[in-house]
Amino acid sequence: MKKSNQEYKQALTDIEYRVTREAATERPFTGKFWDHWDQGQYRCVCCDTPLFLSDTKFDAGCGWPSYNAPLNSAAIIEHKDMTHGMVRTEVRCSHCDAHLGHVFEDGPQPTGLRYCINSASLQFEPSANAKTTEEK
Repeated sequence: MKKSNQEYKQALTDIEYRVTREAATERPFTGKFWDHWDQGQYRCVCCDTPLFLSDTKFDAGCGWPSYNAPLNSAAIIEHKDMTHGMVRTEVRCSHCDAHLGHVFEDGPQPTGLRYCINSASLQFEPSANAKTTEEK
């Protein structure tokens, strides 16, 4: 069941709302997950759907969390995005339609893809047996 815009506004921070519900983009190198390397799952901040695994995360040098594959193809939907004078592929949560970011064809193998995702669209669930960066 999808929430109303008012319910999302009450449940999310301002930046989370603007990114996920209004397709805004957070500034590079400012999000909480751009330089986050703990083991676990990245989930949709709006509906808790599992989206990406830490095993697929890599440093793309762009200032946003980047992954070479979603958790599974059913977790996301892709749309052609022609805003801002560019042609890109937008990535959204398949469950609640939250804007996540974009996917580009300049990532590492084995997929060659870079899912460039806003930290504000994500929440993190550590693996049960993983140590956090502070514990290492």
